[in-house]
Amino acid sequence: MMRLDHLPNQRPDEHVILFLRRHWFALLAIAAAFLLLVGIPLVGGWYFLDTVERWIAHPIMGPLLIVLSSIYVLSIWLFAFLEFTDYYLDTWIITNERIINIEQEGLFNRTASELDLAAVQDATAEIRGILQTLFTFGQVYVQTAGEKGRFHFKNIDNPENVKELITRLVEEDKKRLSALGAGGHGNAKTTIT
Repeated sequence: MMRLDHLPNQRPDEHVILFLRRHWFALLAIAAAFLLLVGIPLVGGWYFLDTVERWIAHPIMGPLLIVLSSIYVLSIWLFAFLEFTDYYLDTWIITNERIINIEQEGLFNRTASELDLAAVQDATAEIRGILQTLFTFGQVYVQTAGEKGRFHFKNIDNPENVKELITRLVEEDKKRLSALGAGGHGNAKTTIT
């Protein structure tokens, strides 16, 4: 886990304003899919218990059924683990000077991108559908003219508040930079594997 008291490439006087992960509803969706994919075969096996017992007692069909069932359950477990890892390690950090986007891609690849606030051109919040409206989560898109044209904050809590915070921080950073007599910093992208 990343320590928030020491950011990558931390600048003097830089501090964390907001640390974000996806909304807890994403975890609920992973758990529901896991329970559904495991529960349906269990209920079907219970409903057709006599047939399943005959298949398991068969000298060839029994071991084959057990092996296939084990592969199925382990595949679902792996799917749930990968989804949870992606949920937990996808993070967005907003500081008083930049936005850091860390995305987990599979088990062994992670991409960390950073964007100076002075390079931000637009921030958009998007809430779609009844679930996102009821639970107040959605997307935030941060637009820039740089190489990575758009940062996407996926399924975060209170996207409207995050968008307003980013907009305010961008204005404050631009004022700070103009007071220093410096232009914008630009973008930087780092990949950690």
